Amino acid sequence: MTCITCTQKGHIFMAGRDGHIYEMHYTTSSGWHKHCRKICLTSGLSNIISRWVVPNVFKFGTVDPIVEMVIDNERNILYTRTEEMKLQVFVLGPTGDGPLKKVAEERNLISQKDGKSTGSRATNRSSKLSIVSISPLSMVESKWLHLVAVLSDGRRMYLSTAPSANSGFNGNYLQPSCLKAVTTRPSPPLGVSSGLAFGAMSLPGRSQNEDLTMKVEAAYYSAGTLILSDSSPTISSSLIIVTKDSTTQSSMTGSLGMSSRSSRALRESISSIPIEGRMLFVADVLPLPDKESTMEQSLYSELAFCGFEFSGESFEKTSVKLWVRGDLPTQHLFPRRRIVVFSTMGMMELVFNRPVDILRRLLESNSPRALLEDFFNRFGAGEAAAMCLMLAAKMAHTENLISNFVAEKAAEAFEDPRLVGMPQLDGSTTLSNARTTTSGFSMGQVVQEAEPVFSGAHEGLCLCTARLLFPLWELPVVATKGGLDSPDAKSESGIVVCRLSVGAMHVLENKIRSLERFLRSRRNQRRGLYGCVAGLGDLTGGSILYGTSSDNMVRNVFGSYYRNVESSEGGTSNKRQRPPYTPAELAAMEVRGMECIRQLLLRSGEALFLLQLASQHHLTRLVQGFDANLKQLLLQLTFHHLVCSEEGDHLATRLISALMEYYTGPDGRGTVDDISGRLREGCPSYYKESDYKFYLAVECLEKAAITHDNDEKENLAREAFNLLSKVPESADLRTVCKRFEDLRFYEAVVRLPLQKAQAIDPAGDALNEQIEIGIRQQALVQREQCYVIIYSALRSLKGEEPSQREFGSIVRSASSSQSNLDKASRKKYISQIVQLGVQSTDRAFHEYLYRTMIDLGLENELLEYGGPDLVPFLQKAGREPIQEAGAVSGVASAASPTGQTGGTVKSDQAKYLGLLARYYVLKRQHVLAAHVLLRLAERRSGDFQDTPTLEQRRQYLSNAVLQAKNASNNNNSAFDSGLLDLLEGKLAVLQFQMKIKDELEAMALRLEEPSTSNEPFPDRTLITDTNLASTLKEKAKEISLDLKSITQLYNDFAVPFELWEICLEMLYFANYNGDADSTIIKETWARLVDQALSKGGIAEACNVLKRVGSHVYPVDGSLLPLDTLCLHLEKAALERLVSGVESVGDEDIARALLAACKGSPEPVLNTYEQLLSNGAILPSPNLRLRLLRSVLVVLSEWAMSFFAQRIGTSASGASLILGGTFSSDQTTIINQGFRDKITSAANRYMTEVRRLALPQNQTEAVYRGFRELEESLISPYSFDRF
Repeated sequence: MTCITCTQKGHIFMAGRDGHIYEMHYTTSSGWHKHCRKICLTSGLSNIISRWVVPNVFKFGTVDPIVEMVIDNERNILYTRTEEMKLQVFVLGPTGDGPLKKVAEERNLISQKDGKSTGSRATNRSSKLSIVSISPLSMVESKWLHLVAVLSDGRRMYLSTAPSANSGFNGNYLQPSCLKAVTTRPSPPLGVSSGLAFGAMSLPGRSQNEDLTMKVEAAYYSAGTLILSDSSPTISSSLIIVTKDSTTQSSMTGSLGMSSRSSRALRESISSIPIEGRMLFVADVLPLPDKESTMEQSLYSELAFCGFEFSGESFEKTSVKLWVRGDLPTQHLFPRRRIVVFSTMGMMELVFNRPVDILRRLLESNSPRALLEDFFNRFGAGEAAAMCLMLAAKMAHTENLISNFVAEKAAEAFEDPRLVGMPQLDGSTTLSNARTTTSGFSMGQVVQEAEPVFSGAHEGLCLCTARLLFPLWELPVVATKGGLDSPDAKSESGIVVCRLSVGAMHVLENKIRSLERFLRSRRNQRRGLYGCVAGLGDLTGGSILYGTSSDNMVRNVFGSYYRNVESSEGGTSNKRQRPPYTPAELAAMEVRGMECIRQLLLRSGEALFLLQLASQHHLTRLVQGFDANLKQLLLQLTFHHLVCSEEGDHLATRLISALMEYYTGPDGRGTVDDISGRLREGCPSYYKESDYKFYLAVECLEKAAITHDNDEKENLAREAFNLLSKVPESADLRTVCKRFEDLRFYEAVVRLPLQKAQAIDPAGDALNEQIEIGIRQQALVQREQCYVIIYSALRSLKGEEPSQREFGSIVRSASSSQSNLDKASRKKYISQIVQLGVQSTDRAFHEYLYRTMIDLGLENELLEYGGPDLVPFLQKAGREPIQEAGAVSGVASAASPTGQTGGTVKSDQAKYLGLLARYYVLKRQHVLAAHVLLRLAERRSGDFQDTPTLEQRRQYLSNAVLQAKNASNNNNSAFDSGLLDLLEGKLAVLQFQMKIKDELEAMALRLEEPSTSNEPFPDRTLITDTNLASTLKEKAKEISLDLKSITQLYNDFAVPFELWEICLEMLYFANYNGDADSTIIKETWARLVDQALSKGGIAEACNVLKRVGSHVYPVDGSLLPLDTLCLHLEKAALERLVSGVESVGDEDIARALLAACKGSPEPVLNTYEQLLSNGAILPSPNLRLRLLRSVLVVLSEWAMSFFAQRIGTSASGASLILGGTFSSDQTTIINQGFRDKITSAANRYMTEVRRLALPQNQTEAVYRGFRELEESLISPYSFDRF
């Protein structure tokens, strides 16, 4: 075996001189098989048979043994190098546990890149080159270059297994498929020094005549550091150490061992150390696993965005990869790097000084100032100032403690303007160069706007802060472990833990606090710029520090510096452009920036302390009461948001709440004071004095919940209320008010939210209509977040408690505790809450309370306990949205108590108007109630679903009429007699509207019924009926939307759809007298009669006449044209009787006319006499005979009325005998004059019958009837015919 290596998965590979790779399989189990065995991985079946059968002495082929084998654990690649400089690439599978597979092999790598070598020594290089060493490159160094091969002349050849240059840069690593040389780096120069020093010094080196070609016999590369063993014949053997140059400027040629390269090449620091013997092996000394270093390195273990993953490696091996980042970003974290070199003469340990170690030595040795200035020049003012801060704050990782002398010297250097510079304006040289030397004005140059550039001290502070917070700033602070999807750090399952360990956070917290204490001490002592700007005032938007100062102070302290800067600008012109900032203002701006960084450090240290405390108390137990959304927010919370955002403040408060519950809960482990002291000392910005009082109140509530003494419970609740009243803005109302509800202490439930609402909106922006609506709405939303607590209490008492457990709530649910209350107790507590709320002066809360009670169905309590602003609220809520909201007087005018007489009113607005009407009724303000009810009846809505039905409108109007009558009966001085007439008229019109709607719907329903008629074209009839039915439905829907006027009902609905009966009723209601001869009325009656005749013949027409005529009679008689109706019906009856269509009785029409006249015979008799007297109207003898029969009926009815009076029977009795319909006010008082009239009329009509030119057999019955009537009246006791 020539070499051996292993992977982090535990695989052990060995290389043999036969050119094959073997793996050692090992196990700890017992059995007959071997515990360890060697398996060849690279030979096929033929090679195995040949090796078993043919002895080695008979194998004449050339063997190329493997001399070096290295593993790339990140990419799971195995590289081998043979004596003949053949490189092979093997893959181990995606996870490193797969079978070994060769994917590439290359023999001529040196010939590929030899022609591309650069440098003056290429011509003198020996023609025989070899590969001395190969080493894998970590993904931190490069994602495309995978392997570096060191040649015997010192050159480094970089190789890649990727097919193209774009592989690996998009985050998707491709499996290796080839091996090709990408670039070659020249060999380091010879004749270098043995270390890094500052100042003038002579360096031994070779003469120019000597051969500068290196002869490397061994090499080692690891994490950016290259060690070569040079065995050139002209000098003794030496170690060439090549590391990354951390300085920002290249040195002079030949000095300090720094090689001056072109701008494209990376600068490196090269050192030469003599060595005895030959170098055999080199190894990194991993950091000792002490607590501090291990904790610090663990901070970087999860930085996926750094470009590497650690895949479970130990923190010691992780540090090797972090060394690639260089000394500057990690020197506060890691100790000095150490490497052990094994040679043929012994062992040597090399220690690499970091830049901060060099600075420390310069300060310890009290070196000349020139060396310190040289150090600042080489590393830059910012980096050097950052190192000074590390030493001054004693936060650098060193083997021994930093002395106070070094710390003070570092602080002085950090504050020295000659080293770190002063804040100035960028582009000041441009401003000075823009000035012309002549007296004219030059327009040929562009003057750039000068911007402030801060000093190196400010830059160094920024660098220090960024490097401290880098490992946690953008990462989540917590993670889950052990869940179903545990690889996902944001999974909700599993155990919630802090991502960083308590020890790591403690170490980082100490470093951050050390830096913050140093800055605070500089500020308190007024050192450096702090002393210059102390008390300058509000120069850049706020007070700087304290005291008084001026621009002259800056010039006095740093006078020489500023004079040198100003003198260097030329000064040839007396006219100088005034800079936008004075030196004092620039200094103040820098100090303000440093103060902001100090506050950030202070806040970050407190956040780390809080996370440590939460982790020590088992974070999983603390967050078990969080809901799913809150837990998800916690899993996504980064350290950045924890420190700088309101969301982080909220989550920190919830963590503290859970921590306090752990101490103060029913099974608590202590008291508030036990944990409050640590919180106030460690994180005062997260746990303030107000929080302390809040949790003291919670502790009182916990004690009150478990005590059985009612007086003690009341006192504890009162004490908690007094504590919370002092800090209402910081109280978590959702938690404590639940506890007060359980204790029945509703005074706190009401007053605490109101106090917090006042605290968060002290200026009253929610009620200020002079400010922007956005600001007003935001303030109102914040207030309502407090009001909702009172709403929850009312809802709980109402019996609608939502079940959700908050912090501090005891095990029993609020709903179960409320269920123990009887109805009387609930009403008592509800009235208490309402009365306490009404006593408040918060108008916004009053509106919220009123709306809440209405939503909860507490209208009765609202009307009973509502405040004086209830009426304005209901009036305002019942208005149209387009009107501006404003205070409305509680006493409304009789014309419109709500400010409107109708319009569009939504259902929610109608709800408020209904409550307003109830309030007016309760307060006996009947007129105002009638006005509100009228508006409700007349309200319109844009949505059909929101439109009230006609029946609902009728109820509103009926109630309005009732209220108007009550007002008139109470002799109310404000009552308007016209209001009652108006309401009654609207009610009557509404009844017409309801009749029309019912008729339209009935007509549509009849049309939709299947037809049984034998029409010649049934399809055409069906289509017509369907269209008409649709029209009727649309009209029925239209008439239901709102109240219509009587004109609209008549013209748009009744007339078009031939509702003649309703037309007559509306004409009667409107007292129509539009034409002198009543043409419209006569035509309407004629259409009504014709419609009835078409539907049911004479019987139906008589019924319609009885029904409608009795409604419109008498008024002035114009609405009941008896002559027209009588003639129309008699003609129709005669025609239908003659044609045989219908059997019509002689008494039907006469009795219908008597019923229409409400039993009065005289108008009917006069009508018949008028018709009979006009021969032109009745030319037909049959028609005249029919009229005479009807006259006989009328006279008989008249006589029966007289008979009923004589025998002393009632009107109903007479009606029963005659078959008529009479009422007490309809019966005519018969006297002697009436008997004479009837007798005379009967005699006259007998003569008329005899004059008819008809056969006697047709007229005899009529004649005999008149004669018998006459005789019965002459002889009062002869009524046998009746």
